[in-house]
Amino acid sequence: MDLPRLFKPEPRADLQPDFRRWFDSDLGRHLLAREEALLGHILPDLFGYHALQIGQVVGANLLASSRIRHRCVVDVGCPRVEGLSPLRAQPEQLPFANASLDLVFIHHGLDGAASPHALLREASRVLIPEGHLLILGFNPWSLWGLWRLFRLPWADLPWLRRPLGPQRLADWLTLLDFEVVGLESACFVPPLTHATIRRRFGWLEALGRRWWSQRGASYALLARKRVSCVTPIEPRRRQRFTAPAPVLVTEARLRRVLPDKE
Repeated sequence: MDLPRLFKPEPRADLQPDFRRWFDSDLGRHLLAREEALLGHILPDLFGYHALQIGQVVGANLLASSRIRHRCVVDVGCPRVEGLSPLRAQPEQLPFANASLDLVFIHHGLDGAASPHALLREASRVLIPEGHLLILGFNPWSLWGLWRLFRLPWADLPWLRRPLGPQRLADWLTLLDFEVVGLESACFVPPLTHATIRRRFGWLEALGRRWWSQRGASYALLARKRVSCVTPIEPRRRQRFTAPAPVLVTEARLRRVLPDKE
């Protein structure tokens, strides 16, 4: 058992503002285009009545391809996006009732959240049984993840600070009674800031989708909330036996049963 530390480390800082600035760059827009194409293949197969997006680090409607009509987004500094109902709130304290949403979509919220465990618990709380949880995050097991070995300093690259791998995320979701449906990824080119040089590696896109489809820079993990079916067992009822009524034996009846002995 790990004992608590006497001198507590500083709390983890929220990286959402850094993500907003990075997605405005040319490399960030390139990754966003690949993520939108990936969501276009996943979201149309998810049905329901209410969908929620946690975190708004880009100005695009990432739920545009979803068939769910009622869509809203929750963030502290939530900008207004057409097609999404904005709601200003803490992602770790969602203003929704238990089991009230059909789809929860987290867009790089776990990579920059100060408490990713609390965010996952809150998403599990508001999901209905058999509801879906869709998570997009940076993949540390990719060319982008290996870039930390060659690029210093890392302070200007928020996607290299606290990447959460899909294998570790799947373990966390299992503890929250989720079933991992599948995993896909997008963007297989190196994280080169120069667009001209990056286009020369375009052949890696088709090669990566065919041979290592789960090793892209951004992964999409889809999980379903499982339901524990409990069948009540009724207690076995005791059979009641009624005792026969007592028979009054008179002298005349006794003479009819037992003949007189002479």
